[in-house]
Amino acid sequence: MTETETAGTSGGGEPEVSESLKSFGEVVKAFRKRARLTQEEFAPLVRYSLPTVASIEQGRRFPPVDFVDRAEEVLDAFGTLKGAARHLSRKPGLASWFRQWAQLEAEAVSLYTYECRLIPGLLQTEAYAQRLFRDQLPPLGDEQIEAQMAARKERQRLLTERPNTAYSFIVEEHLLRRQLDGERTTRELVDHLIRLAERRNIELQIMPVVRDSHAGLDGPMRLLETSDNHWLAYCEGQESGRLIHDRKVVSMLQMRYARMRSQALTLPDSLGLLRQMRGAA
Repeated sequence: MTETETAGTSGGGEPEVSESLKSFGEVVKAFRKRARLTQEEFAPLVRYSLPTVASIEQGRRFPPVDFVDRAEEVLDAFGTLKGAARHLSRKPGLASWFRQWAQLEAEAVSLYTYECRLIPGLLQTEAYAQRLFRDQLPPLGDEQIEAQMAARKERQRLLTERPNTAYSFIVEEHLLRRQLDGERTTRELVDHLIRLAERRNIELQIMPVVRDSHAGLDGPMRLLETSDNHWLAYCEGQESGRLIHDRKVVSMLQMRYARMRSQALTLPDSLGLLRQMRGAA
């Protein structure tokens, strides 16, 4: 089971080719040839496999951030590759139905997330995310997992690069009790959540296992406030997602989220529970 925000490519194959991806690939190829390197010689210098390099140059593979950085240095590209990468038209490893929401959350002034299935992608550690991707069915190839990890890491930069955005997360306690991938991964996850919860712009609340009233039983939800103070919502299933503009529906979801905030543990109590879990791990 994996978070469908990064379900990867449509149909599980290569990502759809876009003109910007093809253009970027041609630029990489031109600088590689200028440096008089074959693909076989270039691949180990950027620490990626030959098939990955070939896919990027053919415009069939979205370049990970570290590939762009390494290629820029190896090829002495004068900032050209980094500049071209900023204009690529699709996000790496993001499911088609999630991309519009991903673009909106990158500019949101407030972002609220309730999750009952798994730790939200923005909060995941690398080990936790890797476990999710390795367990996904149908199985993913190494390059697909690599692309999804790159997408996850890129999204997570929002938490540190947008300090004026207010983030609120409500997460079910049972997700932390499950010990996905073992005690070590869970301990790393709890430590990571504690560090995030201590940031001024991040509020993390735990919904206890035992609760006689729960406003979120209809499932996960996300809410965001745009820069012009317009609220939108997003709900997703296993293979689909829905961006919600309808003000009545958004208002209803805001009402449910507000109620859950009062039903979940307070911020200090949630942090205290995490510290208790860390001590017991």
